[in-house]
Amino acid sequence: MPDLEADFFKDMQVINDPRSYFHQVRSKCPVMREKYQGTFMVTGYDQVSEVLSRKDGTFSSVVSVVGPIPPLPFQPEGEDVSEQLERHRDELPWSAHLVCFDGKKHSDHRALLTGLLTYKRVKANEEYLHGLADRLIERFVHNGGCEVTREYAHAVAIYAISDIMGIPEGDRAELIELLGPAPSQLEGDAAHKIGADPLIFLKDRFDGYLRERQRERGTDLMSDLVHSRFKDGSEPSFEMLSLLARFLFGAGQDTTARLVGMAICILGDHPDLQTRLRSEPQRIADFLEEVLRYDGPVKVVYRLAKTSTRIAEVDVPAGSIVTVSLTGANNDPRYFERPDEFDIDRPNLRNNVSFSRGVHACLGAPLARLEARVAIERFLARVPDFRISEEHHGPPQARHYRYEPTYTFRSLSELHIEFTPP
Repeated sequence: MPDLEADFFKDMQVINDPRSYFHQVRSKCPVMREKYQGTFMVTGYDQVSEVLSRKDGTFSSVVSVVGPIPPLPFQPEGEDVSEQLERHRDELPWSAHLVCFDGKKHSDHRALLTGLLTYKRVKANEEYLHGLADRLIERFVHNGGCEVTREYAHAVAIYAISDIMGIPEGDRAELIELLGPAPSQLEGDAAHKIGADPLIFLKDRFDGYLRERQRERGTDLMSDLVHSRFKDGSEPSFEMLSLLARFLFGAGQDTTARLVGMAICILGDHPDLQTRLRSEPQRIADFLEEVLRYDGPVKVVYRLAKTSTRIAEVDVPAGSIVTVSLTGANNDPRYFERPDEFDIDRPNLRNNVSFSRGVHACLGAPLARLEARVAIERFLARVPDFRISEEHHGPPQARHYRYEPTYTFRSLSELHIEFTPP
């Protein structure tokens, strides 16, 4: 179990057991400056909600993915670093992508995607998802076991977002290999080595998809994206449309894959819950909300304080990085009673902050929830009572799992299960 002396950004104990780490930080103070990177750790539910919901421009999302590593490309000066930030913004990793935009630029570009990810489009994807899940399950259901993350969770997520975006079927299997596992962050985020666009390796491919749809418009999301306009009628640059398409693809599969993997991991250790959900499939949505609350796919997001401010009576100087712990908030006993218990009947489970809050709340959350619900629904329907492989993960009293070495995300490296073939 990690303690307060552990380095959140490098210690594998924290990566393996972030909930315990956040509990200790929160117990000492819901807003606390950690000593390794100097970030302000915000772990209380009310304090996290406050930071995420602030609309006064105090916080920038420019560091939302990687936080303090690499460090800011400037030395903060004074009570307001807004001008310094804008001069150096393009030097920061991920800054070319929507998740790191601020203000009007963020709202204008977010609106382009929000207008495309409509309820009608998401719902129309459901029939495809049922068939997809069954086809993937058919590949391993007679084998008596499988490795869930590769054979099911990542596959269902990538094929699902590929379908809604209109990526050709012949390209989808290759994209699974191209994306691969999350890059290690323990030696400093790999993104800073390749500039502001870590998804640059997808550029030529997605440029090609969009060019094709400029010539011949289809009914898929990329066709609508490449012909979209801002609210004032102006036309986004082709480069920006390509960035939006790459970001939507990358983000659109990643969260879902992690959620599905963790959901099956929890079910593998709770045969009684498997039985209940098979008889009450309408509760699968509640089950997934409790997975999100208990051990969600994004541990933290980050904000940069552009001006000196206060969070819960703690002074936060301008230029400080704020580590906003979604996992910490979701396990705050002052808001969620008995947070260490996994309980799909808790009354406020849908109040989790796993998809963030405020203007940067995940715009793909409805799609992720739908994809995960169908994936778990079909898995429970097709795969007999499954269990965690003791050969790979140890006995129930001493489970051990490998997680991707990233301080931002919560991602199982592998998950082996066993079952009696039907």
